[in-house]
Amino acid sequence: MKVERGNGTVATDETKESNVIDAPAGDTVGLIRGEDLATGSSAPRRDNRTLEQAIGAQVRQLRKRLDLTATDLAGAADISAGMLSKIENGQISPSLATLQALAGALNTPLTALLGAFDERRDCSYVPAGTGVTIERRGTKVGHQYQLLGHSLSGDIVVEPYLITLTAEAVPYSAFQHVGTEFIYMLTGKVSYRHADRIYLLQPGDSLFFDAGAFHGPEILHEAPMTYLSIIVYPRQ
Repeated sequence: MKVERGNGTVATDETKESNVIDAPAGDTVGLIRGEDLATGSSAPRRDNRTLEQAIGAQVRQLRKRLDLTATDLAGAADISAGMLSKIENGQISPSLATLQALAGALNTPLTALLGAFDERRDCSYVPAGTGVTIERRGTKVGHQYQLLGHSLSGDIVVEPYLITLTAEAVPYSAFQHVGTEFIYMLTGKVSYRHADRIYLLQPGDSLFFDAGAFHGPEILHEAPMTYLSIIVYPRQ
């Protein structure tokens, strides 16, 4: 988990051993790991499909990607169109020979058909009002960050935040971290700096930028200011 701090540094949950990340004194940040964000299950899990259904869905998807009709694929694999229909609908368990023939006709490894069953799918469900509130100290007084979800696997991390700047908030435009960031303004009005330019953001405005440059709210015009911030960066 990566979190911007007032000094422009980044806290990263690298060990995954604890739900709480300790920050240096004077800049405490309490975090709950992405897996624990939702009240329900949010860890990666397999599809609730049988092996036959997973194989059938994969065959159909690959066939359509190649723009083949069911008749075309059945002929190429030397099986009947009726059998192919049953395979794609997960109604029968095809033999390895049949799967090998289908894989050859689809120009894909046999493991691609079988592997669909073991694929894990991310899902991070956060009901309204239950996002993790991240407390920060120092220059960002009045800035409230609520983490709305967290990607659990893959090479790319996506972190969506709901950020609220209250009437007591202090401007801070020295955030800097790896990746890219997308901001969508919901309420209020703020002048937001990115590098050497300042953008006036009002409800409905958006900003998409390289987060490696200094950025952040520089002039707080109308409170409360709330905006959706989505940060995307490579997983270390």
